[in-house]
Amino acid sequence: MQIKEYVTKDMLMGEVIQQYPIAARALMECGMGCVHCPAAAMESVSEAAMVHGLDAEEVLNYVNERITLSEAMAEETAAADVQ
Repeated sequence: MQIKEYVTKDMLMGEVIQQYPIAARALMECGMGCVHCPAAAMESVSEAAMVHGLDAEEVLNYVNERITLSEAMAEETAAADVQ
C-alpha cells in the first residue's frame, strides 16, 4: 500500500487534528501527549517534534501511515455497504 502524504512538517498541529482526528492518537503514540494543549495547536508538526525531542520525519511517516490505513478501511467499509 502506498502511504499518502496527508500531513506535512509545516502544517499546524491544530490544523492536523481538525482535518484528521485519528492523527491525535497517532501523535500521542509517538510521544506527543500534549496534542490538545492550546499552545500546541499553533506549533507546526516540525516544531512540536523538536520540542519533544523527536525526529519530525519519523513522526510524519507514522502519522501519514495511520491516516492512510484509516482512509483505506473507511473506503473498504463504504464499498461493502454498497454491495
